[in-house]
Amino acid sequence: MGKKRVMVPAKELDLSTVKYEKETIQAPHLTGSILKLFVRIIEIPIIGSLIISFMKKENNMVEMLQNTEIPEKPMFKPEFPPQEAEPSVVIVDEEGKPTDRVESALKCLPHYDPASCWSGDTLPSFRYWKIRDFAYAYRSKLVTPSKIAEQIITLVEGCKYHKAPTPLLISFAAEDIRKQAAASTQRFKEGNPLSILDGIFMAIKDDIDCYPHPTKGASTWMHEVRSVEKDAVSVSKLRSCGVILIGKANMHEFGMGTTGNNPNYGTTRNPYAHERYTGGSSSGPAAIVASGLCSAALGTDGGGSIRIPSSLCGVVGLKTTYGRTNMGGSLCGSGTVEIAGPIASTVEDVMLVYAAILGSSPEDRISLKPSPPCLPILSSLENVNILGSLQLGKYTEWFNDVHSTDISDVCEDVLNLLSKSHGCKTIEIVIPELHEMRIAHLVSIGSESLRSLNPDIEDGKGVKLNCDTRTCMALFRTFTASDYIAAQCLRRRVMHHHMEIFKKVDVIVTPTTGMTAPKIPPSALENGESNMPVSGYLMRFILAANLLGLPAITVPVGYDKQGLPIGIQLIGRPWGEATILRLASAIEELCAESRRKPASFHDILKTK
Repeated sequence: MGKKRVMVPAKELDLSTVKYEKETIQAPHLTGSILKLFVRIIEIPIIGSLIISFMKKENNMVEMLQNTEIPEKPMFKPEFPPQEAEPSVVIVDEEGKPTDRVESALKCLPHYDPASCWSGDTLPSFRYWKIRDFAYAYRSKLVTPSKIAEQIITLVEGCKYHKAPTPLLISFAAEDIRKQAAASTQRFKEGNPLSILDGIFMAIKDDIDCYPHPTKGASTWMHEVRSVEKDAVSVSKLRSCGVILIGKANMHEFGMGTTGNNPNYGTTRNPYAHERYTGGSSSGPAAIVASGLCSAALGTDGGGSIRIPSSLCGVVGLKTTYGRTNMGGSLCGSGTVEIAGPIASTVEDVMLVYAAILGSSPEDRISLKPSPPCLPILSSLENVNILGSLQLGKYTEWFNDVHSTDISDVCEDVLNLLSKSHGCKTIEIVIPELHEMRIAHLVSIGSESLRSLNPDIEDGKGVKLNCDTRTCMALFRTFTASDYIAAQCLRRRVMHHHMEIFKKVDVIVTPTTGMTAPKIPPSALENGESNMPVSGYLMRFILAANLLGLPAITVPVGYDKQGLPIGIQLIGRPWGEATILRLASAIEELCAESRRKPASFHDILKTK
């Protein structure tokens, strides 16, 4: 037995003694038949637990969870202190109509003339069409939702036959899309669109219910044990705004991976480089948006699952405050780290979709006491002054701990641009106990995933899981009740550290990921891949938002030397979505001209 370690209470920790420790994950990189063999071995009762126990010790997990005295009480779900109101915002009614909230969001956006984008002379070399462009095209009778639907159907069906198949959707029904598009086309014909989102095409991640599609979580069997009778709460809100739902987007099986690898339905390819991953677990949603097929998509984020693929695919992804969106009707709805949130090509489109889906569940309203949801008034004259008053927190040693300095250099340039253009101040901060935070998150999400899937696994479905999912499950089974309590004590400590930081700064800024899109090993396509060091890089800056329930957004800001997208992440105070959306919009504007067209891109609004 090792010597017992005693932690000082979080509020007594002397930050001057905190030293940044680079994360090194001790785990083998396995693919193909070697991975299959490894899974069989770790599932052998005594031998497997010995191997996993050894790996946990190598990664300092046993010392932290079992040999450490943690003075804080457990925090079983995020608990937030009261927050000050954000300036220059519109408060929206979370219990009101989604169409009314979307209308409020539309009024917050800066002036934009979509008509000017239809004269060829003024068009930039590449741009993503905004939701406002589609709305203008429909209202001006330049195109109909039915015409766009036919293009999308043709493109999705064609993806299966590419040399490297790009399985973007797991469930797709052409006739259902045509029916929705025809109804939308009729509303425009009569001059009665439901909202700015009417006729906008969106994909839904395969762990969120979207009737009549089955919800499989990208597995081969979940639909056999769980039927879908209606839309998830968030999907129902989108449908009430006239959104056309094209189907269920591909993902990493049950969200248990950061790459998007999926042997069950094929691995979604990165639109910027087909031989590379999209990132996960919302791989399909991010790739669909990045390739221009849909204006937006709905994903879930329990460990970076919206932000990682959005960053790797060069689009915008919003992780809301925990409890800000109602998780009813999703596979991960009972956890304490997951949210459902939007992925879109622009910040304003993320804001419009966010306005539609926001609204806490009745239970969360009681236990979390959310601040009223707000949207930033980006059109106001005081927007510039508010941007100038923002204090940005940067932990330099952490910020620079990336696989390639291309990432930290590009993100550093953005901070300099913000300072020069808007007067934003960057303040040096220290975030203690990052290693403890990673362990607490792993134990929390792992225990909650196991609890959710275990009845079906014990019923014989476990052998149908992918190899990397089975590897995760073997690890999760070794977590004890004592480990889970220790993780929740650590959650309270880490929450204290972050709330102290937010007394000094408005936003914590990091790169979104520690590496750009990794290559897909050909041997990983059939049986999957287990690569914990790569996951470590992809999740390096991600976990505070999940463990602590904080809002965070990723915005594309540039490219590495290989032309792969780089994202910057903004982490906000609890319920502070308006502040990070405001700053994200400013960053997007500063970086707009550098945006490049993906290798795989479809201009579905082109009318020629």
